[in-house]
Amino acid sequence: MGKRILVPVDGSDQAKAASEFVVDNYPDATVVLLHVINPAEAGYSAQASVPSFSEEWYQQKKAAAESLFDDLEAAAHDAGVETVERVLEVGRPTQTIVDYADDHDIDQIVMGSHGRSGVSRILLGSVAETVVRRATVPVTVIR
Repeated sequence: MGKRILVPVDGSDQAKAASEFVVDNYPDATVVLLHVINPAEAGYSAQASVPSFSEEWYQQKKAAAESLFDDLEAAAHDAGVETVERVLEVGRPTQTIVDYADDHDIDQIVMGSHGRSGVSRILLGSVAETVVRRATVPVTVIR
């Protein structure tokens, strides 16, 4: 079985660069594109700590993810990558990325970083940094 590389994508330029890096450097690998819909972006119910988001909001996020997948998959195929898998998950991005890699025989994670520093990094956190710390497979961060 060939190498399986997980590429978390969120529509950012950094995620696109990570996808391009994988296509350029691992053309024989299976590229697994992962988009995580974070329900925290939709807000939480006042009655419980369970995320509550409308079906319309979810469908909009899902449609945006499918469009993103279409673009990245087409670019990968154009560059000669034969196998691209699409995965759409709902959850906390950092935990979902790490769990997916552990549960689906991923050999490496390649992801973009927004390159925040200082106060903005402390306040907003860093998905890439958390994944690097928690992942059990190698992680390459593209800036």
